[in-house]
Amino acid sequence: MLELKAEPLTPEAFAPFGDVIDARTSASFPINAGRTQRHHDLAKVETLGDNARTLINIFVSQPVTLPLELTFLERHPQGSQAFMPLHEERFIVVVAPLGEVIKPGDVRAFVTDGRQGVNYHAGTWHAIQSVLDREGEFLVVDRGGDGNNCDEYPLSLRIHLAD
Repeated sequence: MLELKAEPLTPEAFAPFGDVIDARTSASFPINAGRTQRHHDLAKVETLGDNARTLINIFVSQPVTLPLELTFLERHPQGSQAFMPLHEERFIVVVAPLGEVIKPGDVRAFVTDGRQGVNYHAGTWHAIQSVLDREGEFLVVDRGGDGNNCDEYPLSLRIHLAD
């Protein structure tokens, strides 16, 4: 079983897998007569393949117990997938690079601070939604359309939070 410690999520560490979505660290500008601050273009939404379209969803996830044990990672080869917590929910992010095979040494684990979201690049291997502490609601942007857009790869993992 692969043992991982989930490290703090940073844009630099997560860059090979996708984008960190965080209004606290992004550029912004005022709109709506100065009443609104727009944090613009925070993630690259990818929708590939036949009849592709962008979906906006809300996921409600139950909390996991630690250490988190997983038996597979999944990927969406035809589109990106973004998760943004709606109520400052912390969650664990487990990822592996693009490719047909997952090398255990390439798997990484991160933990968000509750105000960060992630956008997985198309084809990035990742764990299922793993919210900590309490039930979580997430705004999810991903791909709809023709074709299979979910592959699973069997892999035994155990994730702990870093000290």
